Amino acid sequence: MYTNFLKKALVFFLLVFEGLNGFAQGSPSPSPTSVFDQHEAFNPYFYTNNGNEYRSASGTPGPKYWQNRADYKISASLDTEKHILNGSVGIHYQNNSPEKLGFLWLQLDQNIYKLSSRSVATTQTNDGTRWANKDFDGGYTFGKVIVESGKKTYSANFTITDTRMRVDLEEPLLPGQAILIKIDYSFMIPEYGTDRMGRLKTRNGWIYEMAQWYPRMEVFDDILGWNTLPYLGAGEFYLEYGDLEYAITLPSDMIVAGSGSLQNAQEVLSPEQLARLEKARNSDATITIRGESEIPGSRKPGSKANKTWRFKITNARDVAWTASKAFIWDAARINLPSGKPCLAQSVYPVESSGNSGYGRSTEYTKGAIEFYSKQLFEFPYPSATNVAGIVAGMEYPGIVFCGSKDKSGSLWGVTSHEFGHTWFPMIVGSNERKYAWMDEGFNTFINGLADENFNHGEYNRKMNLYGFAPYLFGANTEAALNIPDVIQFNTLGIEAYFKPGLSLKLLREHVLGKDRFDESFRAYIQAWAFKHPTPNDFFRCMENNSGEDLGWFWRGWILNNWKLDQAVTGVDYINNDPAKGSLITIQNLEKIAMPVTLDIVETNGKTSRLELPVEVWQRGGTWKVKFGSSSSIQSVTLDPDHVLPDIHPDNNVFRPAK
Repeated sequence: MYTNFLKKALVFFLLVFEGLNGFAQGSPSPSPTSVFDQHEAFNPYFYTNNGNEYRSASGTPGPKYWQNRADYKISASLDTEKHILNGSVGIHYQNNSPEKLGFLWLQLDQNIYKLSSRSVATTQTNDGTRWANKDFDGGYTFGKVIVESGKKTYSANFTITDTRMRVDLEEPLLPGQAILIKIDYSFMIPEYGTDRMGRLKTRNGWIYEMAQWYPRMEVFDDILGWNTLPYLGAGEFYLEYGDLEYAITLPSDMIVAGSGSLQNAQEVLSPEQLARLEKARNSDATITIRGESEIPGSRKPGSKANKTWRFKITNARDVAWTASKAFIWDAARINLPSGKPCLAQSVYPVESSGNSGYGRSTEYTKGAIEFYSKQLFEFPYPSATNVAGIVAGMEYPGIVFCGSKDKSGSLWGVTSHEFGHTWFPMIVGSNERKYAWMDEGFNTFINGLADENFNHGEYNRKMNLYGFAPYLFGANTEAALNIPDVIQFNTLGIEAYFKPGLSLKLLREHVLGKDRFDESFRAYIQAWAFKHPTPNDFFRCMENNSGEDLGWFWRGWILNNWKLDQAVTGVDYINNDPAKGSLITIQNLEKIAMPVTLDIVETNGKTSRLELPVEVWQRGGTWKVKFGSSSSIQSVTLDPDHVLPDIHPDNNVFRPAK
């Protein structure tokens, strides 16, 4: 998810970074007392449990790893006069666990819009309406819940608690068995759906962005059993994989785009649109499927009142869709490594068109997905659609919702970010409700790689991390390893996005090196594609593939709210003779340990660079570096390229007294 808060924060950070690119460094002020403790940083007891037959010690699924499966068939109709969706869902749920299940839990995300919801009760006034819509009273209305188990069909007892439904089974669902749950439901569509769904009024009609629009199964796993944290807004989703088919009936003058592939294009598109769509499938340039001049003003007399659009997606965790008669629609081919056909698409209103706006959206979509597919793991869906609407930035399989007013670099950033979520958490299915850093942080990291790659770095900005440190390590910041609903609203962007994203960048560039990191990161994605990893699975996988014990790194950047402060504090000469060599004193003043880079300038003009591994801090917070000088030292600069978010950069340069 990419929010207005994050956009504003990123712009602010960039201004800070640019202002600090010329940071003047002189002789350091007196160093504070070090709080570094090597016994804490390098404590050998990092993991609290051993590997087992479900999750191996090497960070891969064990020989008896299992996960349950949920397949969906959904039919829905959209009432555009009353803004109501009426739906019916059939859920085929497969119990692959070794346990008997006497009841099932479902997610009812629309209930966040009830004024009696926990989200409304726990959203502070100064948080605005991002997580709670206090001017709208919505939520699900249900009919009966029908269960078909074997030859038995019955109306099941169910209990609704806020955003969750417990369905009690008359007979336990045994290991290896499946069950069918049928639910009829309806809900009013909010105009603003807490930055995840909703509807936008444009000059040519409403744009509907429909997500969390049907009851979905909670995950039952080997870690917690049923994962039933309530949906409060900040924590996102944890979902089972399966095949999903859905049919949307609505006025015939509306265009629908959704997750997966359109199954009945011949029934809902004109011959001209079909021909253009076929042309787009073979074109690297963007092709218009429906242009501005073809947007209908009102339904033609004698035309069908409604059409039904049918979609299907396989091995996915969710589906979302959009509909409007106001859409311009364009598309182009995505070139995947395997050669598998794939289509980039954009739908947007006239107000969002133009080369600085969504006129380049399909180009951005194509560029992002081609890069991530080559760098990480191939894009698994038949199409990728970018939608301009009321939602500032939200991701679903094969479709993303971005702000209708985004332009240029902002539009590239939100497009790349939302489609980056295809890899985390749609391919690698981590638990967003608990571990936002494993999807938002990982995604922020890969977004930086995409920025460097897209169109020769058109929107890439180099950051001076010295300006970032006060925001990473401020008095009110928290550890990344926190439930997102626990992290304070004004620091969520730091803890869930920027800090874990930056930590992976540092791990790649300054600890493991790009080659070792990339190989290990790809191995993690490959091992956990369409499965459910935990933080420990990620930690173990990276360590086993890279050959490094990284407990010190995870403690500093993920598990704790520690700070980084390295310093150069002195220069001595061997036998008081610079020609015989020097001893440079460096210190680690805060709790995070990191490798050290030193640039040394001698008075004879010679310059040298020293790279020291993180292990120099295993003996304590002070280390003397022996350097083979041939003349006296003019200056020693620690972290000369400003690649570390050092909380006190003023002590990174030492100039001995003459």
